[in-house]
Amino acid sequence: MGSVIELEGVSKSFGSLQALDDLSLQLDEGEALGVVGPNGAGKTTMLSLIAGSLHPDRGRILFCGRDVTRVSPHGHCRLGIARTFQIPRPFGGMTVFENVLVGASFGPAGSDGEAEEIAVGVLADVGLLRKANTLAGSLPLLERKRLELARALAARPRVLLLDEIAGGLTEPEVLELVATIRKVRAASVSLVWIEHIVHALLAVVDRLVALDFGRKIVEGDPQAVMASPEVRSVYLGAGA
Repeated sequence: MGSVIELEGVSKSFGSLQALDDLSLQLDEGEALGVVGPNGAGKTTMLSLIAGSLHPDRGRILFCGRDVTRVSPHGHCRLGIARTFQIPRPFGGMTVFENVLVGASFGPAGSDGEAEEIAVGVLADVGLLRKANTLAGSLPLLERKRLELARALAARPRVLLLDEIAGGLTEPEVLELVATIRKVRAASVSLVWIEHIVHALLAVVDRLVALDFGRKIVEGDPQAVMASPEVRSVYLGAGA
C-alpha cells in the first residue's frame, strides 16, 4: 500500500505566528487519518496546504509521489484532492443539484451528461437526492454539511479532506453523518479528518495524529493517542 499524501518538513508562518513547524506526515492509500489538537494547533492550515490554497514557506507536499507544493487549488482538485470547509459554503441561490454539478465539473466527467449522472449518484449516496431541486440557501445545518460533502465527492477525489464537518451538529446528527462518512470510506476514498468531536473520529479513522503549536506531538492507534500523556497534557494541563 503506497502513500497518497506526504508532507516533508512543512513549515508555514503568518507574520510572527508559526502555524506549522517542520511537520512531516503521510496518508496511505485507502486510509482514514484523524487529526486532533487545540484551537491554533495548525490543523486547518495543514489542510489548506494539502488542498493547495496555501503554500508552505519550507518543505514540500507530495501526491502519489508527485511534488504538488506549488500547484494551484484547482490543480489539486483535478489531480484528485477535494475538501470540505468548517463553515458550509453553498451557492445559496442555486439548487442542491446545481451545487453538486459544480463539483462534478471539476472532476473526471467527460461530458455534461456524465457530470449530471455523477451529481445524481453522489446526492443519493449522502441522502440528499430528494432535496435536489431545493435552494441550497434554505437547507438546515445537517443538510448543508451533507451538501458540502456531496460537492467535494462529486469531483471523484482519491483524497478527501474534512475540516470539522461534524461541528455544530446535535448528537443524533453526528451519528447520521458518521454513517455517511463510513459509506464514503467503503468507496476506497482516503480521508484526512480534522475534528473536535473525538468519538466521531474514533468511529471512523485508522490512525490519529495530535498537533500542538504546529508540531506533531504523537501519532498512532486512535485510542492510544487519546489516552497518551502528551494529549492529556495539551487538553487538560500538565497536572493531568
